[in-house]
Formats: sequence, C-alpha cells, structure tokens
Amino acid sequence: MDSSTMIEMIFGIVGGLGIFLLGMKNVSEGMQAVAGDKLRKLINAVTNNRFLACGIGTLVTAIIQSSSVTTVIVVGLVNAGLMNLMQAIGVILGANIGTTITAWILVIKISAYGLPLLGISAIFYLFTKKDKIRYLAMALMGLGMVFFGLELMKNGFAPLKEMPGFEAWFSRFSPTSYFGVIKCVLAGALLTGVVQSSSATIGITMGLAFNGIIDYPTAAALVMGENIGTTVTALLASLGTSTNAKRAALAHTCFNVLGVLWITPIFFPYTQTIQAIIHWQSGLAASTPVVTDGVTTYPHIMAAIAITHTVFNVCNTIIFLPFVRPLANLLSRLVPEKAIPEKPRLTALDIRLFDAPALAIEQSKREILIMGSAVMEMMKTLKEVISSPDEQKEKTEQIFQKEDYLDLMQKEIIEFISAIISGNIPHDVAEESRRHLRMADELESISDYIANILKLNLKLRQTGQKMTPEGLAAIIDLHNNAAEYIELINKATKNEDSSVLATAETEGKTITELMKKYRTEHLARVSSGEASPLKSLIFTDMLNSYRRIKDHGLNIAEVLGGEK
Repeated sequence: MDSSTMIEMIFGIVGGLGIFLLGMKNVSEGMQAVAGDKLRKLINAVTNNRFLACGIGTLVTAIIQSSSVTTVIVVGLVNAGLMNLMQAIGVILGANIGTTITAWILVIKISAYGLPLLGISAIFYLFTKKDKIRYLAMALMGLGMVFFGLELMKNGFAPLKEMPGFEAWFSRFSPTSYFGVIKCVLAGALLTGVVQSSSATIGITMGLAFNGIIDYPTAAALVMGENIGTTVTALLASLGTSTNAKRAALAHTCFNVLGVLWITPIFFPYTQTIQAIIHWQSGLAASTPVVTDGVTTYPHIMAAIAITHTVFNVCNTIIFLPFVRPLANLLSRLVPEKAIPEKPRLTALDIRLFDAPALAIEQSKREILIMGSAVMEMMKTLKEVISSPDEQKEKTEQIFQKEDYLDLMQKEIIEFISAIISGNIPHDVAEESRRHLRMADELESISDYIANILKLNLKLRQTGQKMTPEGLAAIIDLHNNAAEYIELINKATKNEDSSVLATAETEGKTITELMKKYRTEHLARVSSGEASPLKSLIFTDMLNSYRRIKDHGLNIAEVLGGEK
C-alpha cells in the first residue's frame, strides 16, 4: 500500500468517525429539543416501579439516541436528590435496551442517502423559523451525518484487507477460545472507553466486519466489550457527586460487566444461534460475501451484530430486573456513606443535567419554587416577631439566615441558568431560562424587603419605643394582605398559570390603596402628637417596604403572563 492510499484511508476513518460522532450529537440534541416536554413528563413519571422505570429508560434513550447521555442525566438527578437509587437502576437498565436502536439504524441500507438527507435537512434547519421544524431538521441532519460518517469509515477500512500485517495482528484477537473472547471484550471496552460512545465503536465494528476484516464472532465479542466501555462515561460523571450518585454510576458498570460474565461461558452457542437466525431470515449465512462492482463486502454481518447487541441487552435486563432491590442494597455496601460530610449546596442544580436542557430548566423551576416557599416562611416568622411584645432573638436570626440563604440560592441559579443559555438550546427553553432568572431576582428582592422590615422593627425596639395599637394593627393587616399576595404568586408559579396577572393587578391595587389609607391615618396621628418623628419615619418605611414586596410579586405575575 502506497503512502497516498494510507493517508486517504486514515483521513476516511478519522473523518468518518468525527462526522459520525457529530451526527450522533445533533440527533441527540435535536430530538431533545423536539421532545423536550415529553422528556420532562417521562422523567417525572419515574417511580419505584422497576418495570415502569425500565420502560421510561428505554423510551428516553431511544428518543435521544444515547445511553451515555441518559445515564449521565440519571447520575445528575440522583446527585440532586431528585431520583433515588432504585429508580435510577430501573432507568439505567432500560437505557441499555434503548441504545440498541442505534445499531438497527446503522443496519438500514440507506447509507448512500446520507448526504442528500444531510443537505435537505440543513436547508430546513437554516431557513425555517419554527423551532420544532428547525430542531427536527437538526436531528435528521445528524442522522444524515451518521450514515455518511459510517459510509466513510466503511470505505476507509476497505484498504486494510490489502494489509496482511494488519490481518495477522488482528487475528491475535480472534475468539477461537475463551481467552480470545476475553481479549476481544477487553479491546472493545478499551476502545469505547477512549471514544466515549458505544454507538461510534459499534459503527467501527460494523465497518470492519462489513469489509471482511474481522469475522462475526470477533465482532460479537467486541460488542460485548463495548457494552462495558460505555459505562466509563457515567463513572467519570459521578466524580465529585453524592454517594448515591456514585452508586447509580457503579450500577451501570456492574450490570454490563455481570452481563458479559454470564454470556462468556455460552458465547459460542450464543453466536451460533444468532447466525442461525440470520440464515433463517435471509437464507444466507452472516459470513456470506456479496460482490458489487468487483468489491467484496459482507452486508448480512451487520444485522447479526445488531441482533447480538439487542439480544444481549434485553436478556441482561430480564435477568437483573427482578433483583433491583438486592442490587441496590449490595451497591450501598460497596459504596458506603462518607464519614466526612459532602460539600453542601443550597440548590439541587447539577451541571450534569446540561446534556438535557429541557430537564435542566425543570430543575431550575423547582429551585424557584423552593425560593418562593422560603419567602413565605420569612413572612410567617416576621409576623410572629412584629406581633410579639417581647424580643424574638431566635426568630429574628432565622429571618436573617433565610435572607442570606436566598442570596446564595439566587447566585447558584444565575450561574446554572447562565451556563444553560450559553449552550445551543431551543428557543422555548432559552425563554423559560430568562423567566427563571427574572423570577429568582424578584424573590431575592422580596427577601431583602422582608429583612428590611425586620431591621426597622429592631430599630424601634432598640430606641425603647413601640408602635401605637392602631399602627401595629395596620402593619399586621398590611402584612397579611402581602403574605396572601405572595402565596397567590407562588401557586401560580407552581401551576404555570399565566392568567394570574389579572388577579395580581387587582389585588395589587388593593394593597396599594390599603397602604395609602394607613399612611393617611398615621399622618393624622403624627399631627395629633400620638406618634414621634422617629416612629413616623419607621412606620412609613415599613409601609413602603410592603408596597415594594407587592411590586416584586406583581413583576413575577407579569413574567408568568408573558409581559416581561
């Protein structure tokens, strides 16, 4: 083989692999954008029912075309405390089945149409304004890249048949014995661990087998190893996570390693059975060559590889699904709780969810709701402090701690959402992200004004003064109205109720009129000498703080109503 052919071969293989991987990324991101709401509902539907969790894992992975992405998302959800270990194991088992769809897509004989599909989809992606169509085009564009990349790899591997040295080297991995099977498994695991994509390495395996460089048993053993190698992604993602998240990542590795362990002793009858299925279905053996334009290929072997991959993962899931609970207990022993507390975080937001923006933004909404609940707790405690004739040191400290807590929560939410927005995300997710940023800012501002009212109350006590009974009654009444107003906004946020704006505007005007009424009454008391100038200043500042609480609540209602 001359140097130009060698260079052309290397460029074809490397370029094809790159296009293949980029195509898989586009398919995953495009399908996530198209099915974002459905993905949220599917993930939220995960329960401790292992069969349902497995089904959801299968469906989610079939949609986003990446078991690695699914398992990384699961690790992120477990780390955030939004999914328990039992649920995670069920989803991971399902992901192993869902990922086999990719192999069947590669079997479809439409590689020649990869470029036309890529070109037509690119036109829609570039010139269509509707998000759903754009991202569907992005997914189809990615699919075209997958087919084109696979075709480049297959053509790139073809010259290897003319290299006796390569065939002699690869014959060392031929699974003619159990030791040979293990060597192929290790090679497949290592390659996938490096590439970080089992779909890509299965594509490489199919390309080698299609050109007759490796036989079917070798390809089957490599596929077994590739199932182990794909678990490296989740293990890497679990670094620096909670103990339960590490257990979830380890579960993926355990299932696939144990699966290879049980199938290795029956590897030879297993592969013979698969070949019998191919012969029964097509009338030809998997190793039957086909000569086209003088080029010999082995197209039937690709279907055999896909069947091998599918049957292995389905059987592995069937075997382990009944033992999810014992396996969860075993993992709890293998990965015990840390003696040293893990680094605390105020939010459950996890960067591992960036692989699924639709799910990531769902988690930021959850944190917004937590902020809203914290604000309501502050309002409740503030009322107790203001109403009490005694100094409430413990409750006063609670309010200030909550205010600091909300400051930090807002910071974490801003960092999280800013990272989401900086990526390639659907327009609706970007808009929702910006709404969440605004809502977090408004809630943090409300907490500031609650703390300000508390400081004004402390200032009054420190000077040895107290409000008149009429003034205190007015403040309590205004406080109750403001608290009900914030509760209204919180419920609307939870239910994503855009119609709340009309009610919020009406109720907001009521609070404003109430504040004006109490200010007028207070000025009358000042004129009659019932209130000192200091009391007057503190009282009016309190009234203004409640008005500002209402204003920030109204801003959230406007965000929900689509006006900001």
